[in-house]
Amino acid sequence: MGRTGTTRAGVRDVAARAGVSTQTVSRVINASPNVRPDTRTRVEAAMAELGYRVNNAARALGTSTTRTLGVIASDATLSGPSAGIAALDTAARDVGHWIATAYADADDPGAVTTAASRLLAQGVDAIIVVAPHTATLPALRGTIGETPLAALHTGAGGDVQRRAAALAVSHLIDLGHRRIARLAGPADWLEAIARDAGAAETLAAAGLSAAGVWHGDWSAAAGAAVAGEVTAALREPDGPTAVAVANDQMALGLIAGLQRLGIAVPGAVSVTGFDDNADAAFYTPALTTVRVDTAGEARRVVADVLGQTADAPAAEPALVARDSTAPR
Repeated sequence: MGRTGTTRAGVRDVAARAGVSTQTVSRVINASPNVRPDTRTRVEAAMAELGYRVNNAARALGTSTTRTLGVIASDATLSGPSAGIAALDTAARDVGHWIATAYADADDPGAVTTAASRLLAQGVDAIIVVAPHTATLPALRGTIGETPLAALHTGAGGDVQRRAAALAVSHLIDLGHRRIARLAGPADWLEAIARDAGAAETLAAAGLSAAGVWHGDWSAAAGAAVAGEVTAALREPDGPTAVAVANDQMALGLIAGLQRLGIAVPGAVSVTGFDDNADAAFYTPALTTVRVDTAGEARRVVADVLGQTADAPAAEPALVARDSTAPR
């Protein structure tokens, strides 16, 4: 049973219940390897019985670490950033850390640096950015000093994004498509840049050029908004027979918009997505897309900011072929 009333259990209470010193309790709290397994079990049981909660601020005074990682995200309503935040939370907990998340308009460097300052005031050990714009990381580097900084899906993760986008375009080429258009993400997002580069490079390697390029804001509404322009392009003699879309949500909107205009997918035009979000298999038609190992990338980034090595590498991206693509 935990304590009743407003008095919270402290380290001394845990030590007394477990029959150990307060130093031993501290070692258990801070995941020190220098604790016998049976002792650790006894201390953890005492903590549970007393309802003891670790005070990160107090622990930081003695250890110079709160075991908390700051995460800055611009939009958790989109499936990609939302999945990234969830993956970072799991990866952090797996190595005995937690995340504190701050949201900021990525178009506003001032909002981003303010978010970073608030996280630093909480004593976070590092900062990880989800879905950064091109201006985000330079702005942060001038704000956070020596605090470790990393971004999900950039650096090595950006190379994964390029390879994944290449898979989608290669799939369309293998199906016989030679006039392939692109619906890219926002031009100043690092992930969008990597995905667009992978698609463009794959077309160029096959001796092809894009049969049209549009940009959206990652939302389904953005995909639907360009459906009229794509429809007009389809009617041109050299119009596209396929569209490689930079994420699943825009692909959903594009397909819905095309169908409202009487354009069959994949009968008249094939469409690919990116992310393989949880709903992609239930689109009409089911969406051909590419899957990236966001959980593995999160493990790599968390290990990087902690100066460690991830216990396993991220899996390579994979094409998931469904019904929204067909041979030309």
